[in-house]
Amino acid sequence: MSLSGLLVFLIIGAIAGWLGGLIMKGSGFGLLGNIVVGIVGAVLGGALFGMLGISASGLLGSIITATVGAVVLLFIASLIRRA
Repeated sequence: MSLSGLLVFLIIGAIAGWLGGLIMKGSGFGLLGNIVVGIVGAVLGGALFGMLGISASGLLGSIITATVGAVVLLFIASLIRRA
């Protein structure tokens, strides 16, 4: 992966984590936390979209996939936190 590809990957992760925090009514996790939530969310979202037969391409598709995954991840984390 090139440096520019890595930078795009991190920016998508940050955006997805931030959007996931907004959707789940959280205050965010800071830049590094948002990147981690977004990256893990991208993996989770990609797996979920694959199981459902949904494909999203391009930059916007990557952000949507990662955001959906981040929301699911934050929802699961909130359920674990309540227990």
